[in-house]
Amino acid sequence: MTAETQKSSSYELLRFTTAGSVDDGKSTLIGRLLVDSQGIYEDQLDAARKVQANRGGEGLDLASITDGLHAEQEQGITIDVAYRYFSTPRRKFIIADTPGHEQYTRNMVTGASTADATIILIDARIGIRPQSRRHAYLAHLLGIKHLIVAVNKMDLMGYDENVFNVIREEFGGFCRDLGIKDLCFIPVSALQGDMIAKRGDKLNWYDGQTLLTTLETLEVYKRSQDLMLRFPVQLVNRPRQPEYHDFRGYMGRIESGEVSVGDEVIVLPGCRKTKVKEIVSFDGSMQSARAKQSVTIVLEDEIDISRGDMIVGTTYQPRIEKEIDAYLCWMSEKPLQAGSKYLIKHAARTVKGVVKQLLHSVDVNTLEQNEAVESLGLNGIGRVKIRMQHPIVVDDYDSVRETGGFIVIDIDTNNTVAAGMILQ
Repeated sequence: MTAETQKSSSYELLRFTTAGSVDDGKSTLIGRLLVDSQGIYEDQLDAARKVQANRGGEGLDLASITDGLHAEQEQGITIDVAYRYFSTPRRKFIIADTPGHEQYTRNMVTGASTADATIILIDARIGIRPQSRRHAYLAHLLGIKHLIVAVNKMDLMGYDENVFNVIREEFGGFCRDLGIKDLCFIPVSALQGDMIAKRGDKLNWYDGQTLLTTLETLEVYKRSQDLMLRFPVQLVNRPRQPEYHDFRGYMGRIESGEVSVGDEVIVLPGCRKTKVKEIVSFDGSMQSARAKQSVTIVLEDEIDISRGDMIVGTTYQPRIEKEIDAYLCWMSEKPLQAGSKYLIKHAARTVKGVVKQLLHSVDVNTLEQNEAVESLGLNGIGRVKIRMQHPIVVDDYDSVRETGGFIVIDIDTNNTVAAGMILQ
């Protein structure tokens, strides 16, 4: 299903992630954004100065502002997903700085799963690398609407316009083949600050906006399907106190849409219709609630509801499926093979499932699909059919991320081994 979109206010919160190959300068770029937008405290600046001084340099070690793990500071790479928050007079931002090493692709998927935009950094000295293509493919697969390509370290290439144009032409062709429509290229030097928050005087041949201005003015697209109510029940609340013996509430987080007292709703998978009698939060009763709020919903009728059931609106119905067609991003060193059994965690429900068929794997460099694939290795991406022991209530990922996505768990180790996106 192709989701219809509408533009929201440009002053709304923007979630974005950075990605690219190792040493392309992601952490330095975020450090520069935070410093130039005055998004960090003085003690953090002092710490960055000390790191730089300990290495025999002067000024700030910008990467140390985001590379919080000790192992990262020793190796000079980003391993975990580092979340940072900052704001400008025009907008608030949440950044996820994701790893560049291929072995940490799973962290990149985690950081990008809720993003509105992705910044992919490409080292101007080296050009496009396999991880550049991998991250563009993953961003597209995860439904991210805006892709910004920052060609970094232009200062080390003498701010050569031709270097930038060659990268833009080649990578732009790859992204267009993927179907990415909202694509922007910006030449930058994260270390020197050129075209990050300020233009500088070395890139006068580029007539586009700075990176920060681009982020401030991006439209956050809301899908019409975001209006669809999706409320997975996490807990049935039956207080033991005698004065509340008639109370039965259904606790959870609204994943999509909104709900008001008096609304007609349907409880799935039982397909029972009823109305909302009351909505309760930590602050007391409320007339309505919207996506991302955790509430307790009280219904007018007594219906047999348990954890994992879903309360939805009467329009834009999800599907009740026992078999799903999905893309998987494999995160385990133990390869995926057809016939393997796993736990499928979807919304508030966890069911047993078996991978019936591995339809194809995807070569992220060429976008070729290998239908003869027999297994899916670490960081591999492939399309599969999974059959569950019990049906689940799903949407396709392009419509509602929260009910179109799931994770795959190893039954023996309880480790998360894959992230999945459900297809129509």
